[in-house]
Formats: sequence, C-alpha cells, structure tokens
Amino acid sequence: METVHTKSIIAESLKSAMSYTAYRALTEAHIENKSSTGPDQSEAFVNYTKLGGARMRRLDKTVKISEEIQGMATSFDKKITWLVISESWCGDAAHALPVINKITELSDKIELKIVLRDEHIELMNQYLTNGGMSIPKLIQIEGGVVTQTWGPRPSTATAMVNDYKKTNGGLTPEFKESLQGWYNKDKGQTIARDIAAFLS
Repeated sequence: METVHTKSIIAESLKSAMSYTAYRALTEAHIENKSSTGPDQSEAFVNYTKLGGARMRRLDKTVKISEEIQGMATSFDKKITWLVISESWCGDAAHALPVINKITELSDKIELKIVLRDEHIELMNQYLTNGGMSIPKLIQIEGGVVTQTWGPRPSTATAMVNDYKKTNGGLTPEFKESLQGWYNKDKGQTIARDIAAFLS
C-alpha cells in the first residue's frame, strides 16, 4: 500500500517522464557525444551506453512477441501506465526496454513512461531491490495506485545471479559474460512472459 508521500513522488515523476522514442533519442545523442546519462562520465559508462544503444537497436528490430502474449495485450481492457526507472548505461535495461515497448505497442491501454534513476532518487528509494538502487525497475500504475513492480532482471536471470552470488559472494566478469550470453539466447522471451503476467 503506497503512502501519500509515495503517490506524490510517482505523480511528480510522471510529469517529467519520457516516451520510449524520446529515451532512445536521448541514448543515441549521448553515444554521439561520447557521454552517458547520470553523473558518472567515465570511459566505462560511456562504453556501457554505446553497448546499450547497439543492443536496443538490435532488439527493436528482432524481438518477437508470442501470439499468446499478443492476444493478452490486445484484449487487455484496463488503463495502466508502466513507469520504468532506467539509465542509458544499464545493460539489463537495454535488454528489457525494447521488449516492454513492443508489448505496449500492441495496446492503446498501456502507456510506457521512462525516467532516469539519478534524476529521480526519491522515486528509486521507494523501489529498492535488497536495499540497492538496481535498475531497470518497472512500476505498474492503475488509477493512481501501484499494482505491480518488476525488475531489475527477468526471473531466470535473477535466479542465476542469486545462485552465483550465494556460491561465489559476488559477480565476476566471467559470470557477467555468461549472463549476456543467456540474454542473447533468450531473445527477450522471459522478459515478455514476466511482464505479460501483469496483463492476465
């Protein structure tokens, strides 16, 4: 149950939220300028943004939504907003946002809005994952009330990360590479199923 304070933060965040098209344009502008969203303008974050842009361009063209999920989206009859907290440098967001966008394109009842985490810390602090500001985070809003949240990773990837952390204490570069391999092989299907569960 949201407090009045949380509802107020969400309402304010929605005022400055952008569309997926605007988010993609912003990412591309940062790539061109060799910069990144957020305060960290290190070479690493600039490269993460460049990589994220390439992933989103590829997924925008290639991601397929199953007939079952298409049916769920087209027959969905409630008005909802999916507010996603993201940043251009976030690898998980680059995999998730194109899939989320494809689902919203199937329904005029679902509106996708995106805000940048580091410009909306107060909002992020309401939706921490194990105490951390992990993104992307999707917040489903219906009639001004939050009814579901998702993120920062699809269910299978979350299990992989949790199992690896339990055994190894942290994530190694080798594990992160294998996680990217899983994302590439999965082609957004787990994300689509996770998100579509909100429409049932």
